[in-house]
Amino acid sequence: MQKPVFLESQQVISTQNLVTEIEAGLLAESATIAPKFLYDGLGAHLFTAITLLPEYYPTAVETEILLQYKNEIATALGNDPILIDLGAGDCKKAARLFESIKPLSYVAIDFSVEYLKEALEKLQSQYADIPMYGIGMDFSHTLKLPETLSQTPRTFFYPGSSIGNFLPTEAHALLTQIKREALGGGLLIGVDLMKADRVLRAAYDDPLKITAAFNLNILRSVNAIIAANFDVSHFCHKVVINHSKERVELYLEALRDTSVSWHGKQRLFKKGELIHTENSHKYSIASIQDLLNRSGFQALKTWTDPEQYFAVIYAK
Repeated sequence: MQKPVFLESQQVISTQNLVTEIEAGLLAESATIAPKFLYDGLGAHLFTAITLLPEYYPTAVETEILLQYKNEIATALGNDPILIDLGAGDCKKAARLFESIKPLSYVAIDFSVEYLKEALEKLQSQYADIPMYGIGMDFSHTLKLPETLSQTPRTFFYPGSSIGNFLPTEAHALLTQIKREALGGGLLIGVDLMKADRVLRAAYDDPLKITAAFNLNILRSVNAIIAANFDVSHFCHKVVINHSKERVELYLEALRDTSVSWHGKQRLFKKGELIHTENSHKYSIASIQDLLNRSGFQALKTWTDPEQYFAVIYAK
């Protein structure tokens, strides 16, 4: 049986670089931990659980759009695309497209390499005729595909409104790099649209507290990387809906004065102090189309659900 091939990225994810990045965030005046650290092995599984929650509309609505318009999407993408899945996770979203778009090959890219290997091997057993490749990469800074990958036009797939995790300037930079790496191909992207507070709050602070567990797990992830001594029980999950910046913000709030140390360094978190872990920017159809245009994409096709909760856009 054919097995997925893992390609060497030109970008090396070194432990020391991760340590330096985490330290800088923890020692900043307003503490932050980058959202990519949410996705360690446990975090990736917790996020998969979140996508199954009825309150977490993005996955369900995006899936409905992709299924309803699968033939139109396949026509837009063209014949036998090379499909490159950014932030592939469990690879299931991309797999739903296989029957309609019939990819020539599938390239899964993710920060969580071990989780990706597990998912890609399972997927390859289901689609033995599709060559599959995996790449461990932190594309939040730089997106550069290995030269060993086919130098023909590529179709990037970036679902789940993950683009919303980036500040507007960062999102523009990433989309510009995608345009370059597509080599004349295109981008199929899922984008969350701004909506009522009650819908957003339920999605990011679910009754089962799975999102809270997902957010709190970032502290365990940090402990493992920098040998810190965060006590998860000293923090709680906090959601802020920032209307002026049209985004949902995730934080961890200190429930008591607590001191955290690692490698001779220390940070005291006062009761009520926040650690910022994630932004989830929401867009309008007009604002995301403008961002794509400014990033070099011209021809746009847009599909939405009846309530305008979510949009799937093909840009080339």
